[in-house]
Amino acid sequence: MTNLKATKRENTSSGSINKLRATGFIPAILYGGKDPNQKISIEKKAVRDIIKSDNFLSKVLELDVEGKKEKVLPRDVAYHVVSEEPIHIDFMRVVSGKKIVLEIPVKFINHPDSPGLKRGGVLNIVRRTVELKCPAENIPDDITIDLTGTDIGTSLKISSVKLGESITPTITDRDFVIATVAAPTIIKEPEKPAEGEAVEGAEGETPAEGEQAAAKDGDPAKKDEKGKEAAAGDKNVAGDKKAAGDKKPAEKKPAEKKPAAKK
Repeated sequence: MTNLKATKRENTSSGSINKLRATGFIPAILYGGKDPNQKISIEKKAVRDIIKSDNFLSKVLELDVEGKKEKVLPRDVAYHVVSEEPIHIDFMRVVSGKKIVLEIPVKFINHPDSPGLKRGGVLNIVRRTVELKCPAENIPDDITIDLTGTDIGTSLKISSVKLGESITPTITDRDFVIATVAAPTIIKEPEKPAEGEAVEGAEGETPAEGEQAAAKDGDPAKKDEKGKEAAAGDKNVAGDKKAAGDKKPAEKKPAEKKPAAKK
């Protein structure tokens, strides 16, 4: 059990609290049980390491307040908004025989003994903490789940966890899942075309230069044939005109005078 030393503090003004923090101490309060609330201070370096642990708020500590030792449970920590350093801690006295509701962290062991994980499966953690109702004198440090023999598709539920005596989950209406061993997710990347191959896509194939010229100017053979036909037509028209010009108009004969009728 971790032991912490604390000092009583009488002055509670903001100036004295800021001075306390500036000298490397954290203001705190001790409450619960039959004794009155007590304002205390703790040296920051004494709690710097344990305050970062996952189970700090569910770990029973022994607090030595100027020679008087008590079992306490950290219930809340306030942090500075910028530096994220702890600036205040609440401690609750542990009263024997009383039950407490706590968030207990989940711990997984024997990963190498899981056939599912060996075959590339993934441990999907649904709950990293579980809320339990525990006797004050029997608070577990964590909930241990053994992964030995678990295969892909295995669901680890609260019913498969061995809890201590008189320890019960606060959720009692269902057998909730804590973790599963899931199949690996494989994302297949699209195949890249080999170098030199035409890429099928929006642009399509580029026509050759000759094809472009043919598309633009038309078929030279057809164009030449059309030109000959046009030339032949022009010659025929010219010949017809010439023939028409060579023909002389028919001469008109003078009208014969009929003799006058005899009376």
